[in-house]
Amino acid sequence: MDFTEILYEKKDGVARVTINRPQRYNACTPVTIMELGQAFTDAWVDPAVGVVVLTGAGDKAFCTGGDQSLRDKSGYAGTIAALPLEVGWQTVTGLIRSIPKPVIARVNGFAIGGGHVFHVVCDLSIAAETAQFGQAGPKVGSFDPGFGTGDLARAVGMKRAKEIWYLCHRYSAVDALKMGLVNAVVPLAQLDEEVDRWCRELLEKSPTALKMLKYAFHAEIDGAAGVTNLGVGGLSMYYGTDESVEGRNAFMEKRKADFEWFRK
Repeated sequence: MDFTEILYEKKDGVARVTINRPQRYNACTPVTIMELGQAFTDAWVDPAVGVVVLTGAGDKAFCTGGDQSLRDKSGYAGTIAALPLEVGWQTVTGLIRSIPKPVIARVNGFAIGGGHVFHVVCDLSIAAETAQFGQAGPKVGSFDPGFGTGDLARAVGMKRAKEIWYLCHRYSAVDALKMGLVNAVVPLAQLDEEVDRWCRELLEKSPTALKMLKYAFHAEIDGAAGVTNLGVGGLSMYYGTDESVEGRNAFMEKRKADFEWFRK
C-alpha cells in the first residue's frame, strides 16, 4: 500500500501506523485521515497482525489534531471522496475502538486536540516523559461530541474530563499517569523498548480472548452497536465449529441438517 502522509509497517505480528507530518506537528489533513482508515482496515483483516501501534513521526508530537490551516467555514479543505475530515475522524476513532486487536498509543510528544482523542480511544497509552496532553477544541472553535468526550470521562472521571475539555490546559506525562489517562511513562529514549515489551506480552496472549475482552469492555457503554460487535465476535467463532458447518453443508446439499449430534 502506498501512502503519502502516514507510514505503515507490519513486522513480527505488530502493525505500526505513524502519522508522518512532523513539519506540522503531525496535524492531520483529509488525506491523512483517509490513509489512517486504510491502514487500520488492513491491520484488521490481516490475520498475521496481533497488535497495532499508533504514533507520530519525530520526537515533538504524537498528533495535534486537524490541520487548522486547511479549515474554513465549510470545514477542512482538500476533502477526499466527499468525506469531510471531521466525519472521517470519527470513522478512524471508530476503527481504533472496533478493531478486534489491542491498539497501543505510542505518545512521543504533543497529544493535543484530535490527537488527544486518538490516544484516549486507543486501548493502551504509553508516553514519553516529554509528552504533553490536552484539548484545544473550545480555543479553536471545535469540539468532539463522541468518543473523545465519553471515553475520556470513563478514563479519568466526569469532573476531570470536563476540566480537560472546558479549560484546555496542558498536562504533563506524569499528570496523565496520575489521573489514569496513560498506562506507563518512560524516558523518550526508552519509549520504543517499552512499547515493544508491551507488544510482545500481548502477542503471547490468546487473540480470541483479547478480541472478546475488547468487545466486552465496549458492549455495555456502546449500546446496540457494542452488543452487536460482541455478538458478531462470537458468531465469527461459531462459524468455525462443526455445528455451524453442518448447517451450511446441509443447505448447499439441499438436505435436512442433522444437529442431533451437537445436543449430546
